[in-house]
Amino acid sequence: MNGIIKLNLLDDSTIDELWSLQHKAYRLEAELIGFHDIPPLMETRDMLRRSVEIFYGCLSEDGELLGAVATAEESPGKLTITRMMIDPEHFRKGIAGRLLNYVFDRYNRMEQFIVSTGKLNHPAVSLYTKYGFIAAGIEEVAPGVELVEFHRREETPKDGRD
Repeated sequence: MNGIIKLNLLDDSTIDELWSLQHKAYRLEAELIGFHDIPPLMETRDMLRRSVEIFYGCLSEDGELLGAVATAEESPGKLTITRMMIDPEHFRKGIAGRLLNYVFDRYNRMEQFIVSTGKLNHPAVSLYTKYGFIAAGIEEVAPGVELVEFHRREETPKDGRD
């Protein structure tokens, strides 16, 4: 793997790659949780291009997009990880963990990180708990479909205060 970069949503080839990755990843989540109206699956390329989220991608040595994460600071000091998507051909290679650690490092002054996933998406639930997230609430978004919201607080302030 080469590295993680901020993705340029104004670049047509980046949008095409990101949209394709998003559909591969979220179709699998839809199967896992038994709900096919996941918002990212409803999104067009133009909707993705207009997103206000900040996207970071993990690239292979030859520039292939292996995974991506999106973030949004919805309130001061709180960063929401709005999307996490890994190419199914590259599952279990540590890409999601690398993307999470990148976000934690890049936004190291945040007091709290927030992420949500389907309760039945056991791989995602395991990933987030492994990286220090704690379940903070469950919401039923459709009959029989529950989303779990996870929070991760930074234990010590990053600015040197005790």
